[in-house]
Amino acid sequence: MAFEAPLTYKGRPLVRCKNQIYYGSMSDPYVVFMQILSTKEENGVQMADRVHLSMLSTDPTKPLAERMIRQSDKNGLFAALDISCIWLEKAAVQK
Repeated sequence: MAFEAPLTYKGRPLVRCKNQIYYGSMSDPYVVFMQILSTKEENGVQMADRVHLSMLSTDPTKPLAERMIRQSDKNGLFAALDISCIWLEKAAVQK
């Protein structure tokens, strides 16, 4: 039975472990790795403040250094998810 992530954003799975989030499917050519660098409190709830993004190739034959396609830092999780979605959509079209 295939793994199905309980959380999705715009049809792609989200998998989170503490301050790390993978966005996309490992069966696709690319995924985006997000690392929450800092948080802030709003109305008593901790919210992601700064998020570092890395678009990674899922090709296991490539060396680790060549798997990193692009990187960016964003303010807030929504901005990070939004640009991640754009990156993955562009990569799917260029494929």
